[in-house]
Amino acid sequence: MSEFIRPRVQAKLDKMAAREQELIALISDPTVRADRVAPIQRELGALRRVNRAYEAVRKLEDEIGQHRALIADKVGDRELADLARGELPALETKARADADALLDTLLSQTGDGGRNAIVEIRAGTGGEEAALFARDLYLLYTRFAVRQNWKADLLSESTSDMSGFREVVFSLEGEGVFNVMRFESGGHRVQRVPTTETQGRVHTSAATVAVLPEAEEVEIDIKDSDLEFQATLAGGPGGQNVNKVATAVRIWHKPSGLVVFCREERSQLKNRQKAMKLLRARLYDIEQGKVDAERSQARRDQVGSGDRNSRVRTYNFPQNRLTDHRLNQNFSLEQIMEGRLEPVVQALLVKDREARIEEL
Repeated sequence: MSEFIRPRVQAKLDKMAAREQELIALISDPTVRADRVAPIQRELGALRRVNRAYEAVRKLEDEIGQHRALIADKVGDRELADLARGELPALETKARADADALLDTLLSQTGDGGRNAIVEIRAGTGGEEAALFARDLYLLYTRFAVRQNWKADLLSESTSDMSGFREVVFSLEGEGVFNVMRFESGGHRVQRVPTTETQGRVHTSAATVAVLPEAEEVEIDIKDSDLEFQATLAGGPGGQNVNKVATAVRIWHKPSGLVVFCREERSQLKNRQKAMKLLRARLYDIEQGKVDAERSQARRDQVGSGDRNSRVRTYNFPQNRLTDHRLNQNFSLEQIMEGRLEPVVQALLVKDREARIEEL
C-alpha cells in the first residue's frame, strides 16, 4: 500500500495500468476496425501519461523505503545511515509533491476531462451590450487558449450590428481542455459603461456559456437516415465565394430536433465536417446530462452544476474586479480579460478535487 497515494486513488491507478496493457494488445490485433485505431491511440496516450507518473512515484517510494531501512539498521554502515538520514526529508517532500501532481493528472483524464471541448457563447439580456460582452468572452477564451498552447477553431457565429456576437461557437483542442473549460459553463454577468451610453451610467448585461465535451464518431451512432442536409449561401464577409457558392451547411437531426449550422469555411465539405462535430457534441451532452441527473446534489454543489442558467461570474469593469460566485473570491479583471485565467481555474480545480476523488 502506498504511503503517499490514497487507497481509493491507488486502486484506480492499478486499474489504469492494467487497461494500458489491454490497449497495447488491442492495437496490435489485426482484426480491430480501422476507425477504432485513433480512439484507442488517444486513450493509450492519456493512460501512458498517468501511468508513467504513477511508476515514478512508486519508484520514489521504493527509494524512501531503502533509506529508512539503512537508518533503522543498527549494525550497518553508520556513514551510509547518516547520508540516508540527511537525504530522506527531501525525498519525502518530493514524493508528496509528485503524488499531488499525479492526482491532478489523473483527475484531468477521468470522465470527460481529457477530451477536447466545444464552447458556445450566447448574448443574454442587455441588447447590443450583451452581444459585445459575448465577443469579449470569446476573445478572453481564445487568448487563454494561446497561453495553454491549445488550438481554437471557429465553427459558427452570428454577429450584431456593432460587431458583437449574438452567438459564437468554437472548438478547443489540446491537452486537458475540457477538464479546464468545464468550469466556464453558466451565466456570466457584466457591469460597465457601454460605448453607447452618453451619460456614463453603469449597465448590467449578461451572456451564457456552454462547454461541451467533444465526442468521437464511434461514441455517438448517427444514422444517415436521421439526418437532413441543406446547403445554402454562406453570406457575410468573405467575398464572392461565400456569397455566390452554396458552401454553408445546415443539418437537422430528426430524432432529437437539433439543428446545427456552419458557414465559416469556403468548402462545403469542411463546413459539413464541422457541423457534424458540433452535432455529435450536442448529442453526447444530452446523453451525459441524463447521467449527471443521477448524481448526488452534494457533488453538483461543489463548483456548480454547469447549468448555463446558473450565474457563475460577475465582471465589474468600474472596479476592475472579477467575482467567481462559486469561490466567493475576487480577481483582477484586467488580467483575466487578457486571457490570464489560470488563477481562477486553479482555485476551482482545488475546490473540485476532493469531490472528484470520491467518484474514482
